[in-house]
Amino acid sequence: MQNLLLINAALTILLLSDTPASSMHDQRMAEATPYSVPAGSRWLQDLGCLACTRDQVEIIMPPRKPRGRALTCAQKAVNRRMARRHVRIEHVNSRIKRGRIVHDTSRLRKAGVRDRVLEVCCARHNFRVRLTLWQPMV
Repeated sequence: MQNLLLINAALTILLLSDTPASSMHDQRMAEATPYSVPAGSRWLQDLGCLACTRDQVEIIMPPRKPRGRALTCAQKAVNRRMARRHVRIEHVNSRIKRGRIVHDTSRLRKAGVRDRVLEVCCARHNFRVRLTLWQPMV
């Protein structure tokens, strides 16, 4: 299963995309998913969606190492800060996958069942975040 998640600074899941019928690149999935991001937002994205942009949204990406040269100390510090944010997002993914039905191979073939299971696991994560507040991403 492959889905897109939109997560805010408080680590609450705001958007869960539909599961595509076949394998699809992250960029095409992002273009096919209708969602809006408030103007003035900052969007932390990885290399999977390089060309994905929104109007009036600041795109934040880690600096890449130039070919044949090393990153500067300032760029390395930026990468470390962004890596800390990225780890928090991966923790959200692992919390969703604690529902083993999402993590393991599923034989549920009926239309919409896999999406419903993933929705329940995301709702459980949001419920736990409301009960025990995590430290927001800085």
